[in-house]
Amino acid sequence: MISRLEQLCLDKGLKMTEQRRVIARVLSESADHPDVEQVYRRATAIDPHISIATVYRTVRLFEEANILARHDFGDGRSRYEEMPSAHHDHLIDVQTGRVIEFRNEEIEKLQEAVASQLGFELVGHRLELYAIPRKSGRDE
Repeated sequence: MISRLEQLCLDKGLKMTEQRRVIARVLSESADHPDVEQVYRRATAIDPHISIATVYRTVRLFEEANILARHDFGDGRSRYEEMPSAHHDHLIDVQTGRVIEFRNEEIEKLQEAVASQLGFELVGHRLELYAIPRKSGRDE
């Protein structure tokens, strides 16, 4: 079975080697936002002949083809996800590095309103919220 990411690569006319197919599958199956090291570990579990250099080159190729989105969530590592088909924002747990995707219509409308008030038409944005879990039992 062909992964979503591999299909996007084929649609864009990228040559798909077996190693690129493995890397595309790893990225497609990632529920998190892995960095290159994580992609490398997952890919070599499938094909031990994949080098870290191949992973770096492939991720860069996918990013340049607008197939992957790169994020810097403040932990010093570039992290990746399939180019989203629908806009979403991210909340990052700074204690664990876990990334939670969300969409909030009130925030979307507020961003449009801010741009409009400043005399602009919003054409895109990224919102990243950095947070720590609330302590349970704490008064709100």
